[in-house]
Amino acid sequence: MVGLTQLYGLLLQIPGVDSPDLTIGEQLFFIWDEMGFMRYPLGACLALGILVIIWKFFDLLAKSSKTKKILSEVNGLLAEQRIDEALTLCQESDSPAANILQAGLERRNEGTDRVMKAIENQGLLELTKLEKGLVILATLMNVAPLLGFLGTVIGMIIAFQAIEVAGEVEATLVAGGIKVALLTTAAGLAIAIPVSIAHNYFVSRIDALVIDMEESAQKMIDTLHAMEGGRVV
Repeated sequence: MVGLTQLYGLLLQIPGVDSPDLTIGEQLFFIWDEMGFMRYPLGACLALGILVIIWKFFDLLAKSSKTKKILSEVNGLLAEQRIDEALTLCQESDSPAANILQAGLERRNEGTDRVMKAIENQGLLELTKLEKGLVILATLMNVAPLLGFLGTVIGMIIAFQAIEVAGEVEATLVAGGIKVALLTTAAGLAIAIPVSIAHNYFVSRIDALVIDMEESAQKMIDTLHAMEGGRVV
């Protein structure tokens, strides 16, 4: 809604357009009131988007911190071939990386093929957990503009109905419907744009975590393979 307020403020700077002396809060209330009944689904999209973005940001921040810590400690233990201590450390942590490495270390005596399979299966589970909430943001990216366009269509229908009833075209008759049409479209886009940015940011953070976990898992497999062959890494 803040982006919509800024857009509305820019429109008020156009020559010939009146610029009422309104505070930001009053402008927000004015925009909210002028969007008609479409303000409720758009407002719900905005509220849901904000909640998911805030939750996902802190969720990934915590998991990223835990992952970096556990990977650093486990990599050090694996370099020294202290497998039992590495397994204990993974069991004590609840980070995605710890769960993946634990799945592999628990099958270290079954051969590297079984270890790799266990890591792949657990990795898919952890990736699903990391991506939790992204489907909501992806849905809002599509739904918010569509709701805005729906408001546009409804606003234009209202405008043409007013013309039909009056039997003549007057600016005052169609202004209300056109205003709803423009405001709902702008609101839908104003919601979708930051949600899209947040979604792509979270995807990039998850990809970075996955790469770190894959590198650590490969180091573990190399260590186990070397121990299996009686070589020292």
